Amino acid sequence: MRLQTFLFDLDGTLLDHFQAIHRCHTHTMRQLGLPPPTMEQVHRAIGAGLEVAIERLVGRELVAEALPIYCAHWDATMLDDVELFAGARELILALNAAGGRCAIFTNKRGDSSRRLADHLGLTAHLAGVFGAQDTPWLKPDPQFARHVLQVLHAEAATAALIGDSVYDCAAARNAGIEFHGVLTGTHSAAELRAAGAVHIHPDLIALKPVLLG
Repeated sequence: MRLQTFLFDLDGTLLDHFQAIHRCHTHTMRQLGLPPPTMEQVHRAIGAGLEVAIERLVGRELVAEALPIYCAHWDATMLDDVELFAGARELILALNAAGGRCAIFTNKRGDSSRRLADHLGLTAHLAGVFGAQDTPWLKPDPQFARHVLQVLHAEAATAALIGDSVYDCAAARNAGIEFHGVLTGTHSAAELRAAGAVHIHPDLIALKPVLLG
């Protein structure tokens, strides 16, 4: 294959975790006496890290109070209502079988991401799981992607980042990595295209022959 290293975003790319995320933000905002958010509001808030999402939903002045409420409820319920998108496992297995290396590259907390990978039976098929709080950086900071490539002994020129958001697109562009967008998450084709995406696919099933080709 032309590409050898495949960095997968998590939420909206490999798995559907939106019900759990929405549930935890709803719980947090109710505890603070705020009206619960819509799923659309949650979609627009997430992607740049948990603290940013909470700030967008409750306001900067309530982040310090909201964060421990969210995290406690998240740790207790995060494995509820989570499932891989169609084709996710098959794509990772196929890329591995063809000689590629796959890793998770996400702004979700690293500890949560590894717990999810274990729960979904992905860990044995991944070269690594890299998330928030594992390093000082978040996507789209190029240092985060460079760190991941260094740990994986990989080169940007033969790597691809697969994601659903403009943050993923920017992370790939900033690090000189090829980007492939999927439309199973928080951003539309028009939004990804406006962010500079060239390769946009409806889902992982459609993406599979492209990456293997």
